[in-house]
Amino acid sequence: MQDEAALRREMVDICRRMNATGLNQGTAGNLSIRSGDGLLITPSALPYDEMEPDDIVAMGFDGRYQGPRRPSSEWRFHRDILARRTDVDVVLHCHSVHATALACHHRAIPSFHYMTCVAGGTTIRCAPYATFGTQALSDHAIAALEDRTACLLGQHGQIALGKTLKQALWLANEVETLARIYIHALALGEPPVLSDAEMENVMLQMRLRGYGLNSEVEAPHQSQNHT
Repeated sequence: MQDEAALRREMVDICRRMNATGLNQGTAGNLSIRSGDGLLITPSALPYDEMEPDDIVAMGFDGRYQGPRRPSSEWRFHRDILARRTDVDVVLHCHSVHATALACHHRAIPSFHYMTCVAGGTTIRCAPYATFGTQALSDHAIAALEDRTACLLGQHGQIALGKTLKQALWLANEVETLARIYIHALALGEPPVLSDAEMENVMLQMRLRGYGLNSEVEAPHQSQNHT
């Protein structure tokens, strides 16, 4: 993993890209990454275009933090997810428009499109609503993320996980794109869904190809048999 100074710089860059691409707006959303024995997390109520690497807050899993700035008000689910999910190192939360629109209806994203499986399953679940910053919201998020790397938060937004900051940003954009397509598809009626068996097949193919991951799986080599 990169050193802390490099992680801080990349976090600022990713946050600014979130807003520049329309994935997030204003001071909404937050970002964290595992670092040492704790995590680094974006500060509370500071616009991303004003944020500098030194504004990123270093936090322990005991909830204590260092520095002049307070951690994001959503620090609980960042801490709790990273504490429980040793398979990921990054938690990205944003209020992307289409994913949030579905979340306002407490509507999960079904397997209407094969790409739904980028979050690790046949659906992208929607967690029940709970007040922002509370332990209840954290508990709901953890349940919705079981065996998944993304979820919606009821009447709130979305969470995307990753091994790296870029991977989490990629996944958040995929979730937002799926949400936008699903909303358009719903205008024509409830779309058909792919079977669980087909989704398992798609997930297998994605794992073999390392789709969206820093995979060690190699692409097939061209045959050297010229007979």
